[in-house]
Amino acid sequence: MKKILLACVAAVLGCASQIAASEQPQWPSKAVRLIVFGGPGGVTDIRARWLAARLGPALGQSVIVENKPGAAGNIGAEYVARSTPDGYTLGIIHQGIMTVNPHLYPKMGYDPLTDFAPITRLGIGPLLLVANPELPVRTAAELIQHAKSHQGKVTFGSPGVGTPPHLANELFRRLAGIEVIHVPFKGGGQAATDLIAGHVNYSIEGLTVMLPLVKSGRLRALAVTGPRRVASLPDVPTIAESGLPGFEYQGWVGIAAPAGTPRAVVERLYREVSAITTSVEGRAWFADAGAEPGNDPPDDLAASIRAEHGKWGTIIREAGIKGE
Repeated sequence: MKKILLACVAAVLGCASQIAASEQPQWPSKAVRLIVFGGPGGVTDIRARWLAARLGPALGQSVIVENKPGAAGNIGAEYVARSTPDGYTLGIIHQGIMTVNPHLYPKMGYDPLTDFAPITRLGIGPLLLVANPELPVRTAAELIQHAKSHQGKVTFGSPGVGTPPHLANELFRRLAGIEVIHVPFKGGGQAATDLIAGHVNYSIEGLTVMLPLVKSGRLRALAVTGPRRVASLPDVPTIAESGLPGFEYQGWVGIAAPAGTPRAVVERLYREVSAITTSVEGRAWFADAGAEPGNDPPDDLAASIRAEHGKWGTIIREAGIKGE
């Protein structure tokens, strides 16, 4: 009798569990928002819009890109970190947000190591060193010489303090032994516009943003920051080839959800995003920018972020970089 009673209880509980599961709305049942922590026109914005156009059909719902710039990306990052962890608000992340800002801004409204559920990296690749065509330089070596002849007068633009372009230039500046004036903007699009206008002399930014401007003649490519040349600019050498042996900087852009987002949602997003970025179209799109898909699983990306967090903390302290 006792066994029969236990069996009946188990059956009732099983049915209740199935009913509860069936009452849960299937994700996604509405539009998903993809937050960019910067203004329109930057690398993260371009990649977010490219992804959204393909992720929406894969999920069967619209994926809407929203720009929330300001405070070196901290405003948008805090917004995502504080959002309901239900899979309907996601953020585009990068080194600056996850591994650099904590060392620059001690009073941020989020903790990148605990307030996000990393999903995967979208792409990893070099940046491009470019100059306004009016600047009398055609190579990285000539830029270094020009900066040494005009110490403290040459200007460098970036999407903001602590962003990957800022960090890449900090490494470039230190190895080259030059002093330049950093001019931070509120996003890559604005930084590129002012570089074209001649308000700043040079910049280091993602090929996704800079390649069309170089090919149209509005900017001059000097060197790439990666370990090898890129197919889209075969005649442009690496910075290491240009007189700074050992220099290498690879940037990455990824996607994350608020911490506490159901694991099943994170895994679904990883599968869908990975399928998009590693498709024939995806590989070709990233290759045009000298990059390749990241495709690392959520736990691997989380471990990588923790490791980079420590690395950049050391560099920032030694360089004396301060948040603005």
